Amino acid sequence: MAPGREAEQPYAALDLGSNSFHLIVAYYHGERLQVVDRHKEMVRLAAGLKVDSTLSASVAARAIACLKRLGQRIRDLPPGNVRVVGTNALRKARNSQDFIEAAERALGHRVEIISGREEARLIYLGVSHSLEPIEDSAESRLVVDIGGGSTELILGRVFQPHLMESLYMGCVSMSEAFFGDGSLLERRFRDAENAARQELEVLEEVYRARGWDTAIGASGSILAIHDAILELTGERGITKEGLSTLKGHLLAKGHINDLGLEAIDAERAPVFAGGLAITAAVVDALDIDSMTVSDGALREGLLHDLLGRVHAQDIRETTVADLMQRYHVDARHARRIAGTVARILEQVSWDLAENLAGKSTPTNRSGPSSRDAGLNGVPGSLSGAAAARLLRWAALLHEIGMDIAHSQYHKHGGYLLDNMDLPGFSRPEQHNLSMLVRSHRRKFPIEELDGAPGLIALCVLLRLAVVLHRGRAENTLPAFWVAPTGSGEIRITFPRKWLAEHPLTKLDLEQESEYLAVIPLKLTVAAV
Repeated sequence: MAPGREAEQPYAALDLGSNSFHLIVAYYHGERLQVVDRHKEMVRLAAGLKVDSTLSASVAARAIACLKRLGQRIRDLPPGNVRVVGTNALRKARNSQDFIEAAERALGHRVEIISGREEARLIYLGVSHSLEPIEDSAESRLVVDIGGGSTELILGRVFQPHLMESLYMGCVSMSEAFFGDGSLLERRFRDAENAARQELEVLEEVYRARGWDTAIGASGSILAIHDAILELTGERGITKEGLSTLKGHLLAKGHINDLGLEAIDAERAPVFAGGLAITAAVVDALDIDSMTVSDGALREGLLHDLLGRVHAQDIRETTVADLMQRYHVDARHARRIAGTVARILEQVSWDLAENLAGKSTPTNRSGPSSRDAGLNGVPGSLSGAAAARLLRWAALLHEIGMDIAHSQYHKHGGYLLDNMDLPGFSRPEQHNLSMLVRSHRRKFPIEELDGAPGLIALCVLLRLAVVLHRGRAENTLPAFWVAPTGSGEIRITFPRKWLAEHPLTKLDLEQESEYLAVIPLKLTVAAV
């Protein structure tokens, strides 16, 4: 990117939270973000989760109406300048894919579902960047974020989180469970705090043993609690005494509609008691003396993470490198395959996915899969940097399953990647990566690929690169050509002399042709 180019277009981050949707728009000037627009709407997505974990039609409609309004602000921004993420409510919703597709149409941008720990990482990043720089890089921080459906607790130093947890409790879910009719009773607060303490049991001993120098709270619930305590006592910071005073005020009022505090507006009031109960439980469980607050949170973390990708500081690259080391990957072999698959991708461009899109698959969809859109924002396409990155990462990680066992190592690798916490990766990215590794050898698992032509095509390209390097020799491959020749057919052409000198490679490619027939795809080998 040319110097100053990043200042020409704004960057936007949209947090589809379980309680509120938050949009932030900013320019990047002189290594700092200049926020030019913020927009927040209370949607209460978590309140729309029914007993069967599906999102109710009425709440989904309310959320989409909100996104159509927000879409007016970000629709014309370049895809690389925007990140939209869904959190706990969309992680839990069984019908989240339907909502995501409608949301993407409303916004004109891709929506990613992120894991709880990825949410925690981004929250920590947003909080850390919002604080004044510290001279002592050894100072440790505890960051607490109470959202609508989950609570994140992170320990770290400067911009690096070291311990992250995401718990399934939030201000919406806790308020519905214990304060659903709006009554504020001592017994209900006691029960709510005990429920929160149960969730915290799994981590409190570890966190207290690690310790921290500064505790910082983030997001709406904690900010509202801080402001309410300030209004009542004139004291800044959240302490046990301040929380006790605030709870006493709520008990005296008796109902969420009668709180009488400017810090708690009508939208926040229905979920305030649940957030207060969680905060009190966290402060008690971790024995926090005092907690300051930060304006930074998930959306700010998204922007800084996005800028890191723009400036070649992509945390996903670090994640892949760490996995290669952790699982003792043969790095030289992996990089050879990554180089070869990049050569193949340049040759086929988007043609192979176009050829596969009309072929018969188990789902035989009339339109492109949303997973294809997740490759690079262009359904069914293999052009674009996102597809190339995904393919390269899969090549680098395709053998991580060998650290478990050689037998079925492609399945071991796919399982690991689909179930680990991978910093920087959204859930769709992580799933696509796992499927590429799962599918890189042996029987082609067409039934697991959901009829997605773009992802299937990337699998084919990785398989070809793996076959060409099966001997694991460091010898350079000759010039070769890969090209789709018609609907459902791909041809790979080698120099005649080289092919004659490598009969095992020819046999391997013929075997691969049998595996690919299930797609169905015909692979032919030619010589010139």
